Amino acid sequence: MHIILVEDDPQLGAAIQRALERLSYTVTWLLDGCQAITALREETADLVLLDLGLPGKDGLDVLVETRRNNIKTPVLIMTARNALEARVHGLDAGADDYLIKPFHLDELGARIRSLTRRMQGLAANRIEIGALSLDLATFEVCFRGERIELTKREFSLLQALMERAGRLVRRDSLESSLYGPEKAVSDGALDVLVHTLRRKLSFETIQNVRGFGYMIPRDPR
Repeated sequence: MHIILVEDDPQLGAAIQRALERLSYTVTWLLDGCQAITALREETADLVLLDLGLPGKDGLDVLVETRRNNIKTPVLIMTARNALEARVHGLDAGADDYLIKPFHLDELGARIRSLTRRMQGLAANRIEIGALSLDLATFEVCFRGERIELTKREFSLLQALMERAGRLVRRDSLESSLYGPEKAVSDGALDVLVHTLRRKLSFETIQNVRGFGYMIPRDPR
């Protein structure tokens, strides 16, 4: 899952980035509203964590412009503006959730998982497809009743494919989610990652559409 973090406080931004990367998210950290507008136009992110008091362009203006341009990426506002009017204004402008500073990083993680479930139409933290199950809260993966140990990046890849089971996920979309849009990805890095994941599950679990991407069938065996 690729998250754009827009936060101009260096200490807080660094702490959030470290915490989210420990949870296997790919994080692009931006420091001002103008950078956020440019990044959101590219629509590579799965979620945006947006501060309001930003240099360049206020976070609320970023949100309004984003929704005006019909960009539907979920946005979680993080701000010290705790007045009821400010919260209502932010939600009415198109935010999907609103978190008041200071907050505990565990709560931020829970809010992100909640938004992820909502985005995927899930009622719980668990994704189950045939004999394969993945728990977003405990990072536990089971296949045919056996627990499978995965690296963080393997888990992120499996999550991206399971959330879109039965549909082709393009290579560029997977690379952006796994590595971030700004990072150079060596040729074959994604293929190697898919290969190691297949070895831990089964080679029939993940299907390759050569030159386009990968997919997990709705009933993996």
